[in-house]
Amino acid sequence: MFIHIVYFWMKPGSSDASRAQLIQDAKDYLGKIPTVRHLWTGRPAMTPREVVDNSYDVGLCVVLDDSAGHDVYQIHELHKDFIARNKEHWDRVQIYDFLH
Repeated sequence: MFIHIVYFWMKPGSSDASRAQLIQDAKDYLGKIPTVRHLWTGRPAMTPREVVDNSYDVGLCVVLDDSAGHDVYQIHELHKDFIARNKEHWDRVQIYDFLH
């Protein structure tokens, strides 16, 4: 499996509606890409431990079959639409990919 983890930090002053749109668009757009097997997204759990980074605004976890599936995901029109609809609100995006 190919695990694609994305953390989004919103620009200062971004509304709760822009965060909610990001979460919903992840489900509505990214979740419909054929190579996506599982997708979860949401706000930080705010777990109070020294080793936990709760500074991001929205987290996204996408599970795909393999690297080839990830390649399809990256260039898919729904992925491009998701980015176009939401990127104006992003201050920072951090991605971690790993194979399982």
